[in-house]
Amino acid sequence: MPQPESDLAAVSRAWIRRCRPGAAHEPGAPAVLVSDLAVSYNGRSALRDVTFEVPSGCSVAVAGPNGAGKSTLLRVLAGLLPPSHGHVEVHGHGPCRHVCIAYVPQRSAVDWRFPVTVWDAVMMARGRRRVLHRRSMRRDRQVVRESLESVGLLPRGADRIEQLSGGQQQRMFIARALSQEAQLVLLDEPFAALDLQSKEEVLTLLEQPPLCRLTRIVALHDLGIAATRFDSIVLLHRTLVAYGTPEEVLTPMALQRAYGSCLRVVEGDGGTVVVSDSACGGGVDHDPD
Repeated sequence: MPQPESDLAAVSRAWIRRCRPGAAHEPGAPAVLVSDLAVSYNGRSALRDVTFEVPSGCSVAVAGPNGAGKSTLLRVLAGLLPPSHGHVEVHGHGPCRHVCIAYVPQRSAVDWRFPVTVWDAVMMARGRRRVLHRRSMRRDRQVVRESLESVGLLPRGADRIEQLSGGQQQRMFIARALSQEAQLVLLDEPFAALDLQSKEEVLTLLEQPPLCRLTRIVALHDLGIAATRFDSIVLLHRTLVAYGTPEEVLTPMALQRAYGSCLRVVEGDGGTVVVSDSACGGGVDHDPD
């Protein structure tokens, strides 16, 4: 069985305490370098043999079935979870030394009843940067205002975060990333439980300035979105099944390796059709994804 969440949180806190934020980017280094990564919970493998490299400014979808290790990978990239083996670099340094990383967890992991306004939630993202660079509050307010305006939430700044819709909550997270002046944005299942219009709004934000100039790594389940809206795909099933362009990754062989009996690839006159059985567990354990 996986470690209890309290144990994982303690491991993560110990890992973060060993780090010192504020590393300068190494010239010419990729935005993300993952080499022979493995992660274990209580001696049980969650990820193994994961190696890939992401150039700056690229959009990458992390896809795979439930329990494939998508969320685990994002936590390691964010510097919130230490690898059991291998290493991860962000612009040439360990991830927990970077203030430029914005990690957006799943909405279900957030206490939306917390009594904070949208403005204050976005302002909180300025905290580490203010400590490092001693910026003025005037500069902070300007950045927060511009960030909220860019996602269309400036009129909602005085509202409590619990008053936002699901799509607006994701847009607030994006505003936090912009306010932090992040250069690597990690989003864990940002489209979960959103209607089609809200999904399209979030996708459009990710594809337009200023987000399109940042490196974006997004964990998701929708292979259609991964295939049509991202530069590259990391396909996981506790190990790296495939990495490359959508055309290189979404092949019948790779999809069968990742999804097994939960997914069928049918060759038709109009091309390849992927049929997913949403009721199928696929024999995949639902430990930290």
